[in-house]
Amino acid sequence: MTPAPTAVRPRIGLDDEHFVPDPRPTLSWRTTGTARDWVQAGAEIEAVRGGTRHTAHVDGDDAVHVAWPFAPLEPREHVRVRVRVRGADGSASEWSEPAEATAALLGPQGWQGRFIGSGSQAPHRLRTEFTVRGRVRRALLRATAFGAYDAQVNGVPVDDAELKPGWTGYQWRLTFDTSDVTALLRPGRNALGIELAGGWYTERFGFRDAARRFYQGAPAASAHLVVEYEDGTTDSVATGDGWRWARGPVVEAGIYQGEAYDARLHESAWAHPGFDDTAWRPAVPVDVPDVRPEPRSAPPVRVTERRSVQRVLTTPSGRTVLDFGQNLVGRVRIVVSGPAGHTVTLRHAEVLEDGEPATRPLRNAAATDRYTLSGEGEEAWEPSWTFHGFRYVEVENWPGALTASSFSACVLHTDMPRTGGFATGHALLQRFHENVVWGMRGNFLSIPTDCPQRDERLGWTGDIQVFAPTAAFLHDCDAFLRSWLRDVVAEQRAAGGIVPMVVPAVIPQVPGLSEPVAAWGDAISVVPDVLYERFGDTGALRECFTAMAWWVDTVAERAGEDLLWEGGVQFGDWLDPDAPPDLPGRAKTDAGIVATAYFFRSAELTSRAAALLGRDADARRYADLAERIAEAFRSAYITPGGRMMSDAPTAYALAIVFGLAPAERRAAMGLRLRDLVRAYGYRIATGFVGTPLVCEALAGTGHTAAASRLLTRTECPSWLYPVTMGATTVWERWDSMLEDGSINPGQMTSFNHYALGGVADWLHRRVAGLTPAGPGYRRIRVAPTLLDDLDDAAAWHDTPYGRAYSGWRRSGGTVDFRVEVPPNTRAAVRLPSGAEYDVGSGEHHWTERHPRPRRTRAPLSLDSDLVTVIDDPEAYEAVLAAIRSLDPERAAAFRATTRWTPGRTLRNPLDKAPLGVLEAVEKALADLPVGDLAES
Repeated sequence: MTPAPTAVRPRIGLDDEHFVPDPRPTLSWRTTGTARDWVQAGAEIEAVRGGTRHTAHVDGDDAVHVAWPFAPLEPREHVRVRVRVRGADGSASEWSEPAEATAALLGPQGWQGRFIGSGSQAPHRLRTEFTVRGRVRRALLRATAFGAYDAQVNGVPVDDAELKPGWTGYQWRLTFDTSDVTALLRPGRNALGIELAGGWYTERFGFRDAARRFYQGAPAASAHLVVEYEDGTTDSVATGDGWRWARGPVVEAGIYQGEAYDARLHESAWAHPGFDDTAWRPAVPVDVPDVRPEPRSAPPVRVTERRSVQRVLTTPSGRTVLDFGQNLVGRVRIVVSGPAGHTVTLRHAEVLEDGEPATRPLRNAAATDRYTLSGEGEEAWEPSWTFHGFRYVEVENWPGALTASSFSACVLHTDMPRTGGFATGHALLQRFHENVVWGMRGNFLSIPTDCPQRDERLGWTGDIQVFAPTAAFLHDCDAFLRSWLRDVVAEQRAAGGIVPMVVPAVIPQVPGLSEPVAAWGDAISVVPDVLYERFGDTGALRECFTAMAWWVDTVAERAGEDLLWEGGVQFGDWLDPDAPPDLPGRAKTDAGIVATAYFFRSAELTSRAAALLGRDADARRYADLAERIAEAFRSAYITPGGRMMSDAPTAYALAIVFGLAPAERRAAMGLRLRDLVRAYGYRIATGFVGTPLVCEALAGTGHTAAASRLLTRTECPSWLYPVTMGATTVWERWDSMLEDGSINPGQMTSFNHYALGGVADWLHRRVAGLTPAGPGYRRIRVAPTLLDDLDDAAAWHDTPYGRAYSGWRRSGGTVDFRVEVPPNTRAAVRLPSGAEYDVGSGEHHWTERHPRPRRTRAPLSLDSDLVTVIDDPEAYEAVLAAIRSLDPERAAAFRATTRWTPGRTLRNPLDKAPLGVLEAVEKALADLPVGDLAES
């Protein structure tokens, strides 16, 4: 008998938030069960609206982003949806648990509340009272602010969201929140209170002395409460006349500077009815941008975790510092007792330097919170209007004995479900992947930021462009990135087709507002494509297609007739490790190669999007343009022998991965890339653009061993070097911290940047082998890549259809493979032997023989070829250790400057070394075993 499947509660819209912004939200559901090869033959959808049942039927296997099959939702309408499915095998499910949603839509009357405040930039409170005159059926509050706000009804917060309504391009777009406050109302008098701070709206943006306010005017809040009674009547309470304001205990608040709170000024009953507000002043209308608020379309920021102090340190200078053991983003909660007027200060830092909190990388950001005690017994407090990136917190002026239990760290980020993971027994690589996850969590806070700690925290488009595939695997970020893309489209419209390097575009003086910049502006084509590939979301392509085409047309105008994008301002392969600390754009790869490759990539993606959207003429136009760009690229930058005009790893990686390498020269280009990676000692030689691609390009051209060596290297620069230095997030620079524990001397150094962690996508897709072969993983490609330096690797991902898994594990010369395929999907499996299988849902196992390559060693000496030495990890380490034992500085220089190319002997880079060093190296090599080597 065929086991019956189970239909899982459907999703209404793009996330699991209750209030949906779309009158026709898409519907998605999963099916669970034990039947192998289960495929949906159809589904029945039931919607209950206003007590009336409506049904619709879906034929076939569509179960993700299914078009809304009913009449559009009306403003404030509540709907309950459930599904049941039937399988092609004749099986059928019961009805799923229902999902409920309410339409967070504005009616034809538009936004109701006026924008009010104190008229000053200082944080303050707003309040009003109103009467509930009967039995309440439902009460919904809509609220927003130019600034950051929180709302209370009768002294109770209306939700658990933070820093509402989040950051958007305020001059173009403002979102509002909807909250169900029915349970908070009582018969008779009630109070509605709003706390208001400047948030991003009043922040100063820019670098060092150039920092300026971008948005003008005082913060302002607006709210509209609709109370529906059981008798069918309604009452409205909106911001406007009758509201009053007063300063509260929040004395100062800034995203970068931190928060100061004076508990002596707190009035606990300020948001309760009957509070005496005669000393408060009438609220005033505030001039704000002429923007119609729209429903919030992404999950809000929330506190998602609380972490305890791991160590209490006393620094060499006598400071008290808390170590939370993890570089995180959020704030610190304290529990304290002491006299009234006593002020505790908290200063935040990511790392220690010489045993002291390192604040230089914060630049102009004070990242400091202050709490002044009320003196009324035990007091608990955490800031509400700021966030910090930190692992260490210096505590100053703590009253009495300090104990670790008085502090906890509150982790803040946009509340996206975790959807993917990677596991390996290689401890350093596992920690690196955890660092990638923490970096994403900290930098997905309202918008995708570059860093969370210094005076920046901006939506750099290049960062998310390279990281979007990794992000889409790790967290359900579809709604989050869809929301941000709306700001990208708005900013591009304002810039006349140019996609700014920063969105929201709050730093007019940076490049990328007057001229397009490759790899940054290309976020408008890459990110929507990722959302389609990973989530099956054609809506992102539909909303962004005009912007994608406009971007490509804008670049085409700049490139000119030869289609080589070589002019203007470019960042190129940003943060190439060979670039000077204060010139991070001075890369080995020519900026024109980077720009033209991305020009091709965006044209290709725009053509693909046009075809998916049924825009056939556009599809042909951009496909033709992409082919002409490819020919121009090949003619200008690739020699007949397969050499790039910029003979650097990033140039080859771009050409190979983007499909610009001619088929007849691809093997030669892959071999040259291998040789270059080896020449740099298998240490990183790529920057911002090349880093996510280099392992893919190596393995894709048959040089998996080189990719494995590059991945697992621990010398600087490498992915694992920061891990060996204690990093718990991904750094901005390969050497943000130098080997002696000092901080990179450059002006720009962060210890939490996710961009260089984009290689995690390769770990998921290629090493573990879990790749979408159809939109939203409707079809899956499983093709694991065995790495000589790993004993195992596995990845799991909660696809829109259910959990998929691919993993492998060595045991001697045997490798076991396990694959899980979710119901209603199929997977094309290709094992390392070349064996191929087409499988349906369920768990699958295979075993193959794959002994590690047999290793032999001939006697080595100073006359051995450099390639022979670098390709023998034990020999290389022996040489380096021998030099270091006598002359550490010479060892460091040897490691940094030697180019490991064939035809040269080890004696060559040591030609000026003292005789003692040469003798030590000869002895170290002579002591190595020769012949057949046992597997290490």
